[in-house]
Amino acid sequence: MLQILFIVQIVLAIVLTIVILLQKSSSIGLGAYSGSNESLFGAKGPQGFLAKLTFVLGTVFVINTITLGYLYNKEHNRSVVDQIETNTSPIPEVPLEPKSDVPPPPKTD
Repeated sequence: MLQILFIVQIVLAIVLTIVILLQKSSSIGLGAYSGSNESLFGAKGPQGFLAKLTFVLGTVFVINTITLGYLYNKEHNRSVVDQIETNTSPIPEVPLEPKSDVPPPPKTD
């Protein structure tokens, strides 16, 4: 599922970039090449259609991004700390009383 959504995300990014570049701007951009399409889209040309298409593609792109993030976190909800093996190896304890063969020192009053 993640692979399909990731491929859709890449395709959406490419198509969204192309649609944005086809729009007419103050510096014309690639919109100069869409001049012959004016009769196809009506009197206003492709501007209304491309603006609506950009909005729809942008909305689908954002929804796909949120879905990808949610599914990825749900599937890979592991930390590096979770992968550490916790072997309970015996740790030598410090003796509370010294165990030795030496007698204790005499008590002085």
